[in-house]
Amino acid sequence: MVDFHQNGNIATLHNLRTRSLEEMSYELETFAQTRKMSLILPCLYSELETEAMPKILSDLAKVTYLHRIIIGLDRATEDQFRHAKTFFEGLNQNHIVIWNDSPRMLALGNRLEQMGLSPAEQGKGKNVWTSIGYLIGCQDSAVMAIHDCDILTYTNELLARLIYPVANPTFPYQVAKGYYARIGSEKLNGRVTRLLVSPLLIALKRVIGDRDYIDYLRSFRYPLSGEFAMRTNILPDLRIPSDWGLEIGVLSEAWRNLAPKAVCQVEIADAYDHKHQALSPEDAQNGLNRMSTDICKAIFRKLAADGTVFTTNVFRTLKATYYRSALDLLDAYYSDAQMNGLTLDRHSEEASIELFAENIMRAGQTFLDNPHETPFIATWNRVHAADPDFLRDMQAAAIADTRDYQ
Repeated sequence: MVDFHQNGNIATLHNLRTRSLEEMSYELETFAQTRKMSLILPCLYSELETEAMPKILSDLAKVTYLHRIIIGLDRATEDQFRHAKTFFEGLNQNHIVIWNDSPRMLALGNRLEQMGLSPAEQGKGKNVWTSIGYLIGCQDSAVMAIHDCDILTYTNELLARLIYPVANPTFPYQVAKGYYARIGSEKLNGRVTRLLVSPLLIALKRVIGDRDYIDYLRSFRYPLSGEFAMRTNILPDLRIPSDWGLEIGVLSEAWRNLAPKAVCQVEIADAYDHKHQALSPEDAQNGLNRMSTDICKAIFRKLAADGTVFTTNVFRTLKATYYRSALDLLDAYYSDAQMNGLTLDRHSEEASIELFAENIMRAGQTFLDNPHETPFIATWNRVHAADPDFLRDMQAAAIADTRDYQ
């Protein structure tokens, strides 16, 4: 994707293929002497058994500029936690595996619940939130990066390019969002971005008019990427969504807390492939069916917080406008795929669009029926205000788990 286009809203940092990974890594090592960098890996135990994770581990072991790696481990038994600790022993950096299902961590969860600050549900959002809390407690990192653990096309260059914009002390960026082409071996991927988010933002602009927030989201080439980096000073006040709206939620928080010049997107890979979620049309609580609804709710909540008034009639109009916009974009995607020798199943794509259109209405009705819903996990600043010892105790619990389960 060699180009140098800027959209005028946020900075886009391209890969112009003019700099080697070795040169960039050397510069990151220089930055790391005064600005320690940490990596968070939100991980399901099942991902340790995939072909992606051993490759990621092998590449990370070669990275010399990282100070710490925090692995948030979900859905693991005691034996699986032991295996995970052994699995990650190949890392050369200071690292810890946080067993989120351990008795100690569950007891801390009960403590949060008694204060009314417990995350609403389990999932990636809670995993990331817990890992961020551990990192805040360490008080020694200036820069943090997060990426997924199912990336089949992972290389060290992805991490280096992701973290560079916020690690470079001469750059103004507080948040960097990764982007890439979602291309498989023969397919055009990225269904939720292509078929839901892009046409939904077009439809919102047509239905409710110009909004700076809509223009901001439309500036991102891949707003649903799970790869982003931040300077750690903004973490204590970051609101993490507990549902599947994590990626949109983080971008919305950057919009709320920072000036546009403090946010950038950076090209981190020529192509990107990972585990694909099923559409799950028969189950509204799973797969892309659930994800699409949560993403819509996240966008609607943010627009409402900025003063947009939604009604049932607005959502009906939005659904119709979205449907037409999505079909128009599908024609462009089909031509793009054909020209580049890729396949695109128009029948399954249109079935996805029909499901997403229904979910726009479902998300809208849920939003109207539950105006007091607060799906965000409490900020770490609030947790600290409610219980000043909590972060210290959580760190101690994670370290004790590592010591006791040999």
